[in-house]
Amino acid sequence: MNAPRYVSVIGASRATPELAAKAEELGELLARRGLVVVCGGRDGVMDAVARGVRRAGGVSIGILPEADRHRAAPDLTYTVCSAMGYARNLSVVASGDVVIALGGAWGTLSEIALARNVGKPVILLDTWSITPPEGGELDGVRRAATPAEAVELALTPEA
Repeated sequence: MNAPRYVSVIGASRATPELAAKAEELGELLARRGLVVVCGGRDGVMDAVARGVRRAGGVSIGILPEADRHRAAPDLTYTVCSAMGYARNLSVVASGDVVIALGGAWGTLSEIALARNVGKPVILLDTWSITPPEGGELDGVRRAATPAEAVELALTPEA
């Protein structure tokens, strides 16, 4: 029996309605493909992706920054209390076989860097425009135009 593939979803803690809709769609599509979703377990993209996963009957794991579950997104399947604050971001990205970034700000950018530092491939969906100083593409970072494309990229062997 094959072990399930884990996908870490990172992104904005304050999501616009459009971004939240994309996150829900992403969660639903990931769950339909049998992927386990790992996220930071709180508001915004994290809450919306967990909602999509639950709607599709999948599994989501939220790694929380605090020591209790009172602020966890309500649709998570499981929560892990880290009591590590932002340091929990490393656990979030290290837990996935691939990382999908959706929207976000400085915290998301730091998670992208952490993911690449531990060798995790990253898929950017409606997030930072990141290019190296010499132009071209960053190693291990790909772009997706839609949630469906992000899921397909997450399933490819090079992800």
